[in-house]
Amino acid sequence: MVLLSAQGMAAGRIAEVAFTSEDRVRDVIHNFNADGFDSIYPRYRGGRPRRFTLPERREITKIAKSRPAEHDLPFSTWSLSKLAEFLVAEGVVDDISHEGLRILLREEGVSFQRVKTWKTSRDPDYATKKARVEHLYALADGAVVPDAGEPEVIFCMDEFGPLNLMPHPGRQWAARGGRHRDPDREPRRRRRATYHRYGGVRHLFAALDLARDKLYGHIKPVKRRTEFLAFCRYLRTLYPAQVRIAIVCDNFSPHLTTKKCRRVADWAEANNVEIAYTPTNSSWLNRIEAQFTALRYFTLDGTDHATHTEQGSMIRRYISWRNRHTDDRRLRAVVDKANVA
Repeated sequence: MVLLSAQGMAAGRIAEVAFTSEDRVRDVIHNFNADGFDSIYPRYRGGRPRRFTLPERREITKIAKSRPAEHDLPFSTWSLSKLAEFLVAEGVVDDISHEGLRILLREEGVSFQRVKTWKTSRDPDYATKKARVEHLYALADGAVVPDAGEPEVIFCMDEFGPLNLMPHPGRQWAARGGRHRDPDREPRRRRRATYHRYGGVRHLFAALDLARDKLYGHIKPVKRRTEFLAFCRYLRTLYPAQVRIAIVCDNFSPHLTTKKCRRVADWAEANNVEIAYTPTNSSWLNRIEAQFTALRYFTLDGTDHATHTEQGSMIRRYISWRNRHTDDRRLRAVVDKANVA
């Protein structure tokens, strides 16, 4: 109708060509002159109006996310039938079906999920330590202006392991089995089953430079205070001595300074380094934990290394690849999903 009108055709003639009325033609042309191409797109009404009001939907969502025990019910979790019966009994809604309840919860972003574990920290200095670690992260992210004497470089450091020689579960691409199985295909590759751990273990000392977004790692046969300090000395050599650095680590005993052994504190004081400890049972505050998830996902899952040399070589090559592909989409997705801090 708009094109025909632009060519100078009269409304009556356009109505004949389009098999409609002249009033309809004039409405379309007037709307186009007023709103442009937006007037051409259909205006969907969205179907039947919602049955439940916004306050009702919020109350249903609130109850669904609560525990039945909070409402004096002898159940550990809600089923759709129990939740629907409770909503009607409490007068939240007059009536609701199981399917309608499921659709409503899905629209509100609520799903039936496995409950994850969480260990509460009982560290008496929890607030102080957590605030210091978060402040260091803010410095690394450029969210705050550093004061005089503040660290310029932030490392997140921890140990990964033990690395033993065993078949690790994983996934692979393989031909389908069952009815779709090709009788002439080769047997599917399987994982070796073993209950023995030969060859001892190794430990990966790793650190994440938040400024450069680079991962560093050394593999050692043991993880004692001597090896920890050796790795810290390596991190110190990455920057000039006048650049103050901070190392975020957990409360594992080799990281600590004790009355019998003050090597960690003495070394940090002599080398312009701050050791920032996460609170007890709060290793999730350490950002390197997400990097370990990615390392396990990309490097160890589905492997069965014969020697520690072979396993260590693969880990070192992964660290090199990771530092060259920090913007890899899949890597970022795995890290972001695992990152809590």
